[in-house]
Amino acid sequence: MSEPACPTRHCDVLIVGGGMAGASLALGLARQAPSLGVAVVESSPLDPSVDPQTRFQPSYDARATALAYGSRLIYEDLGVWPELARAATPIEHVHVSSRGRPGTTRMHASEHGTDALGYVVDNAWLGLNLVSALRETATHWLCPARVVTAETGSTGAQVLVEQDGEQQWWQARLLVVADGGRSGLREQLGFSARRQDYGQHALVATVTTGEPHLNQAYERFADGAAVALLPHRESHDYALVWTMDSAEIERRMALGTDAFLSELQERFGWRQGRFEHVGQRHSYPLALEQVASPVRPGVVLVGNAAHSLHPVAGQGFNLALRGLMRLSSRLAEVADEPASLGQPETLAPYVATHQQDVDAIVGFSDSLVRVFSEKSGFPGRLRDLGLAALDAAPGPRDWLAQRNMGLNTRRSSLGHD
Repeated sequence: MSEPACPTRHCDVLIVGGGMAGASLALGLARQAPSLGVAVVESSPLDPSVDPQTRFQPSYDARATALAYGSRLIYEDLGVWPELARAATPIEHVHVSSRGRPGTTRMHASEHGTDALGYVVDNAWLGLNLVSALRETATHWLCPARVVTAETGSTGAQVLVEQDGEQQWWQARLLVVADGGRSGLREQLGFSARRQDYGQHALVATVTTGEPHLNQAYERFADGAAVALLPHRESHDYALVWTMDSAEIERRMALGTDAFLSELQERFGWRQGRFEHVGQRHSYPLALEQVASPVRPGVVLVGNAAHSLHPVAGQGFNLALRGLMRLSSRLAEVADEPASLGQPETLAPYVATHQQDVDAIVGFSDSLVRVFSEKSGFPGRLRDLGLAALDAAPGPRDWLAQRNMGLNTRRSSLGHD
């Protein structure tokens, strides 16, 4: 590594990205390894001293995340779930079906001895509560700030950070890249990701239905597309995730409100009555993206920087969160030997365990995309038979529910397997 040209500050772990992933890891380290010096670099101007109770203003158009029940257990152990639960909408029932086809599967939280299969939480509410909790720890928060350049090697990482127009070098034993796959830092450090484009986009928005949601979520497949509705806050509001062929996205994004709701009604049906309102629409392309080896001397990629999935199974952030807690647990085990934090052999147990989880979820999600994207023919008939069989067979249905709840691979809510 080159010699820094300005004074240097030191820490054990430097996390780039203070969003949901980076803040969750920082909080995990604060709880499990308080002796480690942790700093977080976040580009968005989020003041960690602001109480979320006064900062958070619920918005009809807020982006939300579906947290699996296993993720609730993690946040319970991190001490933030009681506050998160105040604005979390439970998913007590899930209904999966194909339009105009006989196959249907239903899952209920009561079958598994829990009060919910998962929860829908506004991203802003989750982020504010994580940062508020970090305010009570020794975590050093650099916000708003950005990484100008970074170098990594066997002795750790040197990172040039710019904040308030001034630049300063940070020397860390381990650099954690947690700012997603589009920041450029991943590529700057020499990592490359394999990308498999699904030829689909996701359209997300908040919609209001004529009938109350009663804490039921839906996933409905029609003509190679999927419409997911997740109960969200008010009794008639849903978070909509509509995946569709990329050729359709621009047209549907441009539709007027009445025309859009009419097409959504035609795809989903009338189980929730009439669709009455839709908020601001957003869209993004869908692809499976993975970095083959997310660990190198002095640096590790986590969350979307390491892998991103199709949303059909709703597992992206939940998978990332389990990995973050595995990493936190591993770093806590070697906290008395901080010089070795960035060594690949030190992180090898974390990588091996988490990669098993990644491979299983990626395979599961990818197979769902392929089966449910077929519009007709044998795959479509096989899909219908599979849904009907799941509804009739408690064993496979329980296995699917346990996987979706994030409980089938992890005994400890802090990531130990």
